[in-house]
Amino acid sequence: MGIKTIGPTTINAKHRLICHCEAVEIELDLPDGVVDARRCDCSFCRRRGAIAGTISENGFRIVKGVDHIKRYQFGTKVAEHFFCDTCGIYTHHRRRSFPNLFGYNLGCLEGVNPFDLGEVPVFDGVNHPSDRAQNNK
Repeated sequence: MGIKTIGPTTINAKHRLICHCEAVEIELDLPDGVVDARRCDCSFCRRRGAIAGTISENGFRIVKGVDHIKRYQFGTKVAEHFFCDTCGIYTHHRRRSFPNLFGYNLGCLEGVNPFDLGEVPVFDGVNHPSDRAQNNK
């Protein structure tokens, strides 16, 4: 079971995620609430500073603004990080360890202030298992 309430906001079974300028809108299926909320300490996420939740590809629908979504990749070029080309806000990313899963920016969930979560776990992105496997070859 995930997080069903963040601050005064109830997480709906279908919840809207929007960028700052509202050019990008995504509908998330969150019947269990926010699952696996965490930060990552890889070189990119440290700079981005977002808290990400996890969702399967099936529970993720771009409703508006597909033409505003830009992709950024680095390192192994497996993970895909997406942001709005108008306001620059990170909306979501495709995970490299599980490409059928997306991470999404909790700060973009309608009505949610991510600071209401307090402390969240930090994923060790600096020592990502995929990087260790590459370094052992």
